[in-house]
Amino acid sequence: MGGVMDDDQRYLAVRSKDARFDGMFYLGVTSTGIYCRPSCPAVTPKRENTRFFPSAAAAQRTGFRACKRCRPDASPGSPEWNVRADAVGRAMRLIADGAVDRDGVAGLAAQVGYSERQLNRMLVAELGAGPLALARAQRARTARVLIETTGLSLSDAAFAAGFSSIRQFNDTVREVFDRSPSQLRRLSAGGAQRPGADSSAGDSTHAGTVTLRLPLRPPIDLDHLFGFLAARAIPGVEEVSGGVYRRVLTLPHGSGVVHISRGDSDDHVWCRLCLDLLKDLGTAVQRCRRLLDLDTDPRAVAEVLGADGSPLAGLVAARPGLRAPAGADSTEMAVRAVVGQQISVSAARTVAGRLVERFGTPLATPQQGLTHTFPGPEALAGVSPQDLPMPAGRAEALIALSQALDSGDIDLCPGTDRDEAAARLRGLSGIGPWTSDYIRMRALGDPDVFLTTDLGVRRSLERLGRPGDPRAAEREAQAWRPWRSYATHHLWASALTSPAPPAARGAADEPNHDEDGHDDRRRENDPGRTADGGGPTGTRARRSGGVRRARRRNPAV
Repeated sequence: MGGVMDDDQRYLAVRSKDARFDGMFYLGVTSTGIYCRPSCPAVTPKRENTRFFPSAAAAQRTGFRACKRCRPDASPGSPEWNVRADAVGRAMRLIADGAVDRDGVAGLAAQVGYSERQLNRMLVAELGAGPLALARAQRARTARVLIETTGLSLSDAAFAAGFSSIRQFNDTVREVFDRSPSQLRRLSAGGAQRPGADSSAGDSTHAGTVTLRLPLRPPIDLDHLFGFLAARAIPGVEEVSGGVYRRVLTLPHGSGVVHISRGDSDDHVWCRLCLDLLKDLGTAVQRCRRLLDLDTDPRAVAEVLGADGSPLAGLVAARPGLRAPAGADSTEMAVRAVVGQQISVSAARTVAGRLVERFGTPLATPQQGLTHTFPGPEALAGVSPQDLPMPAGRAEALIALSQALDSGDIDLCPGTDRDEAAARLRGLSGIGPWTSDYIRMRALGDPDVFLTTDLGVRRSLERLGRPGDPRAAEREAQAWRPWRSYATHHLWASALTSPAPPAARGAADEPNHDEDGHDDRRRENDPGRTADGGGPTGTRARRSGGVRRARRRNPAV
């Protein structure tokens, strides 16, 4: 990563036009006053004419303007902020999600747990810019998208991008891009904007519709990624058809629908957003990036998981660019994790679809099969267990989780302390290590989670000739840090193409052993039970001196 490189190493990356480092650092050219991405196709400047910056905001703060040729503002984000769990990493995830625009610097600092002064000092020390400058750079990127890809008036584009005044909007665009907003619009007219990634998305000229490219670091296994999402697509909220992934988004100021399809080349995907309010554009884009894991560096992941002697080397070679998708909405993903306890993936889809139909909010304008937003914790916190289409123990766990999320006792925002969130989750009745780790991986986007008790993971390890018991698996996975979530996904993916070992075939009394199939024989994963055998069936288990298996539920519930 860029953070462990010195300037001489960065210059070598610039000379080689290595696109892997785009977004990890930025190059300022003192002889021209512009800043570029490392892979800029222009002639490489002399070493003595270069400066390096950890963020676009730092380059802008020093007076450099964005290169018109390589457009560094369109680089993928740095994967460093997904890995880091310290205050700076948490703050960067929150800024990307629009926290400064919504809550100001004071709100950002409160969420991270530091004073405004302390937070500003830490960000300037590491990124060369404070939270206001970082948020300003993000607003500038959003403004450029709105100027170049929509028919909004420039004044409407200014406020939708998060600027508080037209003057601030004009000054920022001119300073960052060396062109006025009207010049950017004239230059973009008749340009490379794609007419539509998906004709079902509606009229691309509608005021709330934006089509844009989401840049990424290739390679990307988009077929597997869309297949993973399709297998879990909740009726009414998301669907995959015709090579396009569609889903409803719940955003700070309203709702939206996103349509994502394959790009014209392997360095981007197409994204069409239909939003109630365009002021949610920046947040919507960032959540789509998290959903598809577009900021990761797949080569860095492959170097660790596919190293010589690694049992995953063959899996990594077979699926280059496999991603670890997070959730578009963290509270939704937490609810889905509880719903999916001890049942198959398809059964979990059915149950989640029934929750959406009963408790979700209907869209003002449904789009094909997309009809509702997913019910928020406030909608589920006050329901009765009898109102939920699941066993009583799981229903009680779901209600307790929703109440904790609604009250703020558990915070699953992008910048939350992941260790603290996991500990609070495990403090709830019915949520054990598998569920809390799954939420940490998918809802919080932690790239370093290994589900040691997951049945699919354990069986895949056994197929590779490795012991599948949780303790041995945990020891093996230490070599895969900080990318253990990707190891989990590779093992899940291998289960789709490999037959089960002989000892596992015909095990009708065991849970579905495809992806996400955790072992329901372990009490700590069983809703309504405690580790010492408590709960409605604990007494009989203690008397017999053994572990009682959970009865298989009807997949139709």
